[in-house]
Amino acid sequence: MPQCEMCGAEEASLTTTKVEGAELELCSSCTDFGTEVRDESTSSGGGKYSTSSSTGKSSSSSGSSGSGGSSGSSTRPRDMFDDMDEIATDYDELIRDARESRGLSQEELADQLNEKASLIRKLERADTLPTDEVQRKLERALDISLVEGQSTDDADWETDDAGTMTLGDVVKRKD
Repeated sequence: MPQCEMCGAEEASLTTTKVEGAELELCSSCTDFGTEVRDESTSSGGGKYSTSSSTGKSSSSSGSSGSGGSSGSSTRPRDMFDDMDEIATDYDELIRDARESRGLSQEELADQLNEKASLIRKLERADTLPTDEVQRKLERALDISLVEGQSTDDADWETDDAGTMTLGDVVKRKD
């Protein structure tokens, strides 16, 4: 019997519901937290959310391996976040350590990158994230990588028993 992806309750039929931008299979008591997604591909766009893709590109570029391992027959369409690199959580320390190991001051590094020294100070305090352009400049100048691989936090999501962890196991509700 399928489980609700939010609370884990087992129910005969689940409803596809959009909650905070994510489409989840929810039981009848959890569907109140979102908007029901209707799979009407012939509608004229009168609903709040659209489930049809505007281009045929998303289904063909999402991979042709066929071993998705997810329940359901359709694959998730690709979005802009699939192609983005995740910046390392300790990017501020990486930048500071690399700068100091080269004996550069914040002003000297800023001059070398053709950026303001205040930007380097903000990056090293983690007050701001580097733009893609600044990230590339820093990586070239300091010979570092600010891109994070699989973090240790991702290991919390991995389990040998597929289908036992639900969103309700991880999220704390504000009632």
